[in-house]
Order: sequence, then C-alpha cells, then structure tokens
Amino acid sequence: QVQLVESGGGLVQAGGSLRLSCAVSGRTFGLYTGAWFRQAPGTEREFAARVRWSGAGTYALDYADSVKGRFTISRDNAKNTLYLQLNNLKPDDTAVYYCAASPGTKGRLENEYTYWGQGTQITVSS
Repeated sequence: QVQLVESGGGLVQAGGSLRLSCAVSGRTFGLYTGAWFRQAPGTEREFAARVRWSGAGTYALDYADSVKGRFTISRDNAKNTLYLQLNNLKPDDTAVYYCAASPGTKGRLENEYTYWGQGTQITVSS
C-alpha cells in the first residue's frame, strides 16, 4: 500500500548540514505517523524524530535528546514527502538513516511502524 524511498545522505564535515527526503508513493489516508530512525555501526537502531499528520494538518511530535535543537522533521503534503533537516552535524550522527511510517499515532519504537525506507548513509567527519 505504501512505499518509502529516501535520499539525501552523504559525507559532511562536523558542523555542516544535510536534508534527507523520504518520498511516500502510496496514499496515506487519515491519521499517519512518520518517523526517522538511525543506526550507527555496531549499535541498535534508534529513534530520531517523528511527525503526525492528517487531513487537518501536520504536527512535529518529538525528538530524541541527542538530536533535539539540531534536527527538524517536516513534510510536504503536496509532494507527499517526509524530510529531516540535520544541522550542526556531529561525528556521532554518523549512521544509516531510515524513514518509517504507519497509520495512527506511533511512538519511538521501531516495531510500531509498518512501512520502511531502504536507508541512506550519513557520514560526518571530524
């Protein structure tokens, strides 16, 4: 029903910025939650940010403490695309970043999400 294709990763110096995009190809009727997770080498996948949307609007729900104040999640309703703006990047942000989505209101756990992108690599150099 829903497919996610993400892009925008790459290599950036510490203090730099990137924007990730996640194109949602299927229809997302009603209430949906979109999220970004990341997985650094040798670690478990961790939550980064989530946003909820419906016909009434869009609301950025929360951020992990490690990214709060630096990352911004948003979406473009017309393009049906989820974004993650990453500012003031740190070497610890190096990871594969995944977008995810699911009907309803979802939280910070990866097993709550139904649909996943393929992942995009971000590498932050010192």
